[in-house]
Amino acid sequence: MPTPAATLDAPRAPLARRLFATVDIAALACFRVLFGLLMFVEVWRDLPDLGEHYVAPEFHFTFYGLGWVRPLGGDGMYVVFGVLGLAALCVTIGLCYRLAAAAFFVGISYVFLLEQALYLNHIYLIALISFLMIFVPAHRALAVDAWLRPQLRADSAPAWALWLVRAQIGTPYFYAGLAKLNPDWLRGEPLRMWLARREEPTLVEGLLGEWWAPYFFSYGGLVFDLWVVPALLWRRTRALAYVLALCFHLMNAAVFSIGIFPWVMIAATTIFFEPDWPRRLRNRVAAFVGAPPSPAPILAGPPARLVRSQKATFAALALYVGWQLLFPLRHWLYPGDVAWTEEGHKFAWRMKLRAKDGYVRFFATDPELGETWKIDLTGRLRGWQRQEMGGRPEMILQYARFLADDLRARGHAAIEVRVVALVSLNGRTPQPLVDPTVDLARVEPSLWPSPWILHDFVDR
Repeated sequence: MPTPAATLDAPRAPLARRLFATVDIAALACFRVLFGLLMFVEVWRDLPDLGEHYVAPEFHFTFYGLGWVRPLGGDGMYVVFGVLGLAALCVTIGLCYRLAAAAFFVGISYVFLLEQALYLNHIYLIALISFLMIFVPAHRALAVDAWLRPQLRADSAPAWALWLVRAQIGTPYFYAGLAKLNPDWLRGEPLRMWLARREEPTLVEGLLGEWWAPYFFSYGGLVFDLWVVPALLWRRTRALAYVLALCFHLMNAAVFSIGIFPWVMIAATTIFFEPDWPRRLRNRVAAFVGAPPSPAPILAGPPARLVRSQKATFAALALYVGWQLLFPLRHWLYPGDVAWTEEGHKFAWRMKLRAKDGYVRFFATDPELGETWKIDLTGRLRGWQRQEMGGRPEMILQYARFLADDLRARGHAAIEVRVVALVSLNGRTPQPLVDPTVDLARVEPSLWPSPWILHDFVDR
């Protein structure tokens, strides 16, 4: 029978075989409970804004190729959130776990894709984690499923499950740090702008207004994001790294309005601890109260060779991780500064890197009538939609095409729509973002570089 000593051969085995050794399942089970509980809280927090975000708007900004994703009518969106809350609870307690994880993934992805103006990196991360949870066997311990079906119960899990979750959690940290290596961030922007706008009723708020505060947060965040994952993986620096992560996310929660994201990361970062940390913690408590300890599981080392199913699993893991590593780099395929053009900005973990202020005006021209007029947008977009659209060329194009379709339906068959968008990036003087001479009603959305975006802006 395999013993813990069998794992001693693991470092000498090829990576593919090491991923199929077994580890203590305790950390994965604990992660499942924390993740499910936080997702229930997130769903509950979003309920008051459900009508404002998904029912009230006349128009929804969709993602490229996903214009068919629309909110459900009537009470449909409330049903969706009800299912999400129930699925989150089922994930927490491990009841019908795989079905619940799949339901939560589909539901949260659907909600995420409904409105581009509400894009948040942490919702994207939640969707990715919930997708992985479908396959990670985190329901074999500390779960109702394992209690109802004893044959399912296990004290160990394949190492790939643990490392897959670690890779997913570590990716945003790394790319967030990489993205901070840009001139604006290194000169303290846009943090200087955001901190200056805060009120100063307390000593802490007053300190945030000091000249050094933007540099402290900018350089501290840069070093933290690039350093934290390697430090968490190394046993000697793990405790310090987690304490700093705790302080970092608590500070973000206090300074910025970023919802549940800091709490998700505080919980998720525990996945970098030793796989048996919840068991050891439980045993310490048990020793204190005089209860029997939980025995260490019997672990298996790497297999002598991979069978076909393991090879298929390894290929799927390589494909998924490879995509997660390459996709955030796609902005290098586009000309110009990604913070200005937005081409390749989303889904790349480029968090809190730019602040855009300005205005957008839409003008319609009917060549048959020889008339040009400014389109009145009063009441047509919600305030938060207009604010987000102001600096996002893709959203400007999408709304220009919507206005053109609306005007065609009103009898202007040859209508043209042009846009004047003056935008300030990180405190610069407002400059044109899109070419005001281009008829956006004739521009087709594309993944290719957009020539109607004015890629070069004057750095002043």
